Amino acid sequence: MVGKNFNSYFKTNDEPAENRQTFARAEIATENIVAIIPRGEVIRNFIYTGALDEVAENANLSLISVSPGESMNEMLRANYGDVHRLEEFNERWLVRFQREIIATAHNRWLWSKAAQERERLRSIEAKTLKQKAVWTTKKAISYPFANRTGLNLLSAVERASSRVFRSTDEYVKLMKKLQPSLVFNGSHIHSRVATQAVQAAQWLKIPTATFIFSWDNLTSQGRIMLPYDYFLVWNEALKQQLLEMYEWIREDRVFVTGTPQFDFHFQPKFYQSREEFCAGIGADASRPIVLYSTGMANHMPGEPEIVEEIADMLKEIGGENAPQLLVRVYPKDLTGRFDELKERRKDILFPKIAWEEGWLTPKFEDSFALVNTLRHADFGINVASTISLELCMFDKPAINVGYNPLSVDEQELSYATYYNFDHYRPVVESGAVEVAYNREQMRELMRQAMHEPNRRANERKALINKMFGDTLDGKSARRVARVLLEIASQNRLA
Repeated sequence: MVGKNFNSYFKTNDEPAENRQTFARAEIATENIVAIIPRGEVIRNFIYTGALDEVAENANLSLISVSPGESMNEMLRANYGDVHRLEEFNERWLVRFQREIIATAHNRWLWSKAAQERERLRSIEAKTLKQKAVWTTKKAISYPFANRTGLNLLSAVERASSRVFRSTDEYVKLMKKLQPSLVFNGSHIHSRVATQAVQAAQWLKIPTATFIFSWDNLTSQGRIMLPYDYFLVWNEALKQQLLEMYEWIREDRVFVTGTPQFDFHFQPKFYQSREEFCAGIGADASRPIVLYSTGMANHMPGEPEIVEEIADMLKEIGGENAPQLLVRVYPKDLTGRFDELKERRKDILFPKIAWEEGWLTPKFEDSFALVNTLRHADFGINVASTISLELCMFDKPAINVGYNPLSVDEQELSYATYYNFDHYRPVVESGAVEVAYNREQMRELMRQAMHEPNRRANERKALINKMFGDTLDGKSARRVARVLLEIASQNRLA
């Protein structure tokens, strides 16, 4: 299904002609835009949705991309012509060390619940005397800089070192050849492989833009190392977080576009009938379906135990018409930890997730699978996942697991901790989702979801309206394209 015309799914003629003409200037296109694809999910967000296709129709677009696999590479070439390979060049030890110190200092300065948990886990991971000594030394060096002034100083030193001790000039040569008026990195958080390309543009005074990839990135991930000129974000809350954390970012250079990853959910052309969907996954269309979406193996150890317990609970409380448990295994989880359960429990549905292992790249058909899984599930269960938001978008009850598998000691890791993370706590407090902090609560919440599915409908609607406003319209990709075209145009004329 991944072919040259996959983006035709997003070509519509429902827009007033005067708006379509705003960027209808391919015949006089003078902007050169470079889009960097540092991760497979960027292909889903900006290529499958048609965002970069719209850019290419109105400007000269060049791609610099990782190589997810030959079929994906062929697709990129078929749609965009020459694609420049994005390769990671080994950087000098000093530069890498400086970035580690900045990341540790930023984590301590931020000191969000997620930052605290990250430091706790790093301390646990340092097991040998050498590892403990290295970690203690890094903390000792970084902590005095865990403030705005210190972080700005470290960042300035790192930027200078990155240039002086650079290990390649390949991207400088490429940028000089392409002469872009804008370089867009499709994901700031997956930037390590993109660092050399982005900073080459910045050294040449070429404006750069990036997309804040997910709602937890600012409070749960590391520091933004590269000083981009422009930022595109999911919502107003992320914009405010960004401005509060990084005082050098100008407010008029942060654009709320929504996130294209949800565009699929609001495009009826992706919808399948219940019968068609159930036939594809081997489910009984006449019986309810409960979705369990799993998390990362290192963050949710022992999760197969939770899944099996929930399958047993559903049988207990559902009787003859017990819901079918459909498990969507986290596509980035390549550990195979659910293989034994798949083999042993044939009553649990484990549909194949259509992702390429290369650079963890979603295939186009997974867009259909996820949308219809959400549409046809009666309710969903997960551990503090973005899937909770998506269930709310479809007005489906969402239950979160807040208790540990029996095999996981809470001193090692506590599932309940995730509900105190800065990005997720407001979701719990909204009442749109409910957290089961023990197994009896899980049983009761599942009963309620089965028999009173509308019980939290008002809270779900309020949360989604507060978080996304009017951006859940299937047109975030189009907004992204227009922002990029406008930025490129302004910089060319400046």
